[in-house]
Formats: sequence, C-alpha cells, structure tokens
Amino acid sequence: MDNNDLNESFGTLSETVKNLKKLGYTFDFNIRKDCLICHDTNMVLSPEEFQIDKVYRFEGESNPDDEAIVYAISSPKFKIKGILINGYGPSADEASAKMVEKLRTHTDQ
Repeated sequence: MDNNDLNESFGTLSETVKNLKKLGYTFDFNIRKDCLICHDTNMVLSPEEFQIDKVYRFEGESNPDDEAIVYAISSPKFKIKGILINGYGPSADEASAKMVEKLRTHTDQ
C-alpha cells in the first residue's frame, strides 16, 4: 500500500483503522480543546503542526450514537502519522467539534 491507497474506501471503521496502520498511521491521537495529543509519545500538536491527509465518515445503521469520523493525520514537522477518531452524532463533544473545524480551516489554507 502507498499513500494513493488513502483514496480507497476500507469499508468498516475497524477495517479503516487496520489499513491506515498498515500505511504508517500508527499513533493514536485525541482532541484536547485546541490541540491534538498522542499519549504514546506525550506529543502535543497545535493545528499549525499537522495536516489531515484523509477523512473517512461512518454512520451507524441503527444507532446515531455510532456515527464517527476517522482522520488520517500527519505532521511533517515531527515526522509522525496517526489516527484521530471523533464522534459526530448526538453524543459528539462540543470542544471536539470546534477543534475539527479548526483543522478543516487549517487544511484549506
């Protein structure tokens, strides 16, 4: 697999995570107010320090709470790639939504 494979649909959320890891997106990121954090490395990334390479959306078939977005994240500055999984259904965290909006704005520049 190469980065062109990011354009492929991987099917389910778990298949997407598995395939992104094969593509080198090995770190798990979490949103913290206005930054991303990787607990494995204790690395904190501001929106200027990373980019979204690809977005995958998943909608729950029977339960709206199962809706999620998977982001393939990379930071050329720190030479790190990882995955951010964010819910966007009724249970989505408001701070997370604000951070995601910052990410979208950043990647459009």
